[in-house]
Amino acid sequence: MPRTRLPIRRVEEYAPDPLPRDQWPGTLAPVRQLLDDGLDLDPVTVFVGDNGVGKSTLVEAIALAFGMGPEGGSTMSGHTTRATESQLWEHLVLVREPGAAKGGFFLRAETMHGLFTFLEEHPGPRPEPVFHERSHGESFLDFVIDRSQWPGLWILDEPESALSFSGCLALIGLLQSIVESGTGQVVLSTHSPVLAAFPGATIHEVGEWGIRRTAWGELDLVRNQRAFLESPERYLRHLD
Repeated sequence: MPRTRLPIRRVEEYAPDPLPRDQWPGTLAPVRQLLDDGLDLDPVTVFVGDNGVGKSTLVEAIALAFGMGPEGGSTMSGHTTRATESQLWEHLVLVREPGAAKGGFFLRAETMHGLFTFLEEHPGPRPEPVFHERSHGESFLDFVIDRSQWPGLWILDEPESALSFSGCLALIGLLQSIVESGTGQVVLSTHSPVLAAFPGATIHEVGEWGIRRTAWGELDLVRNQRAFLESPERYLRHLD
């Protein structure tokens, strides 16, 4: 397998302009840890954690610092409707590898409808699928397939929101082929134990403790869902 030249080898704080730690998102432990210690990225890096812990804030900031639109799209797309992103990206430095691709794509399941509308209203020089004519999950996969031949960085924020179980497996297969070709790098945030099982991925569990590298089988996400599937009544009875 050819060696991937990583579009982002490491993420660090921009020392001349530090982010105040007493203001959000500097108050989040994972953000503070990233700023204080930096974080190395691998060919496939997966962030896993509960709602509100900061994983989407991290991947969003990395995407913006790389030049992607906050609501998804390619580098320099400029697609945005309502600014809700944090200013974390303005305080980051991305350490890149020489010769690595400079392009990439940011996919957010929650904003894909708006991105597809933007693409229809600003068509490129080549024909592409009419994404709005497909289901949410189908259009998501079609987008990856359509752009999978282009090298670069793929950042995905909770893509399982658009995908079924089989869709998650299909996405892994598509992204794996991009990485194995030596032309791509993947940064992914997810609640899905399926996507977290991406072969060869480095997994970082994100929580109130900060960021910790964790094996797939040791993730709270995996242990909790495995326990639920073995005995759902143990959990559901507490909902009464």
